[in-house]
Amino acid sequence: MEDLLRSLTPGVLGVLVRRYGSLDACEDAVQEALIAAALQWPEQGIPDNPSAWLITVGARRLIDARRSEAARHQREAVVAALTPADELFAPAPGEQPAEDDDTLTLLLLCCHPDLTPSSQMALTLRAVGGLTTEQIARAFLVSEATMGQRISRAKQRLKATGATFTMPPNLHERLRIVLHVLYLIFNEGYTATSGPELQRATLTTESIRLTRELHRLLPADGEVAGLLALMLLTEARRPARTGPDGVLIPLGEQDRSLWNRTQIDEGCALISRTLAEAMLGPYQLQAAIAAVHDEAARAEDTDWPQILVLYQLLDQAWPNPVVRLNQAIALAMVRGPQAGLDLLATLDADERMAHGHRLHAVRAHLLEMAGELDAAYDAYEVAGRRTTSLPERRYLEARAQRLPRAGNAQ
Repeated sequence: MEDLLRSLTPGVLGVLVRRYGSLDACEDAVQEALIAAALQWPEQGIPDNPSAWLITVGARRLIDARRSEAARHQREAVVAALTPADELFAPAPGEQPAEDDDTLTLLLLCCHPDLTPSSQMALTLRAVGGLTTEQIARAFLVSEATMGQRISRAKQRLKATGATFTMPPNLHERLRIVLHVLYLIFNEGYTATSGPELQRATLTTESIRLTRELHRLLPADGEVAGLLALMLLTEARRPARTGPDGVLIPLGEQDRSLWNRTQIDEGCALISRTLAEAMLGPYQLQAAIAAVHDEAARAEDTDWPQILVLYQLLDQAWPNPVVRLNQAIALAMVRGPQAGLDLLATLDADERMAHGHRLHAVRAHLLEMAGELDAAYDAYEVAGRRTTSLPERRYLEARAQRLPRAGNAQ
């Protein structure tokens, strides 16, 4: 039920914002509706139309809160109280459900040009992605308090602009930030930053759906196509990423027969066509890297020299520490682990990596490749303590424990 509520939240919020405005007030109403559902559904059963149920409860919460403000809200209260939920919110025959359409509009509203890029991303991850403030803070490598303030200011600024809940006439002016938000939501779904589960399929599925919708609206845009291809090629590996007990399985050890060939074929065809027709961008480069991995029948067949070249291009087009981490792995596979470790050393002073676990995890892997087992053990231990993802912590601790160490009886 928790997954169901999480998947319904963006659509419900979109409907309420379209009808009543005020993202802040609507988000509060949705939270109250979710609490009511969590309390009532286990005893009464999940309604036939759970989305309409949430919309109705949220709408009534909003109407109750506004009734004293103006007489016109009394009319809305009567309509909401007398009209059955299925009739009030059902789409016309043959029409897509309104909440599905509203999610993309909500995404574009949160990416309003009057907001700063960081505020746009944070607000969208909260409203559309359904991520917690803590999860968003980790994605941005800042404290939870800082992110909470940023989201609050973004809501206030959006309200002050008088923005309306409509599809903007020019998608391109918001496209860059929209793509990055979808990218972050997908990443959180594919590898959750915290919690007992490695993956959150509802987030990856919704990210792919919204990116498909953008691709439908902007079929000639290379980066939209590139992001969609990247998502498909990455999501295709999800069935093989964990064992029956939920333990993380790294890419090189996965059973590739479990990969989704339909998604791989679609992603490869999409990126091949895009690379031939559009100007090269970061999402296309990442999709090309994913395609090289997915096209290898076995891990040892991976074309690492090609991947290294693609990462070098990506580092020039989109320099950031995560790209550098992955580039170090590719460099180690081509030129040896010491070359990768030397590249990792350039990130030691990067504040964005100071409190996370990924730098230590990659260093542990390369140290293990280099035969420096004691140092690798220590790095795995540090990475395991720093991650807030339980599956990643178990994986890192297991990697450390299997290493023979100097002075230990074997």
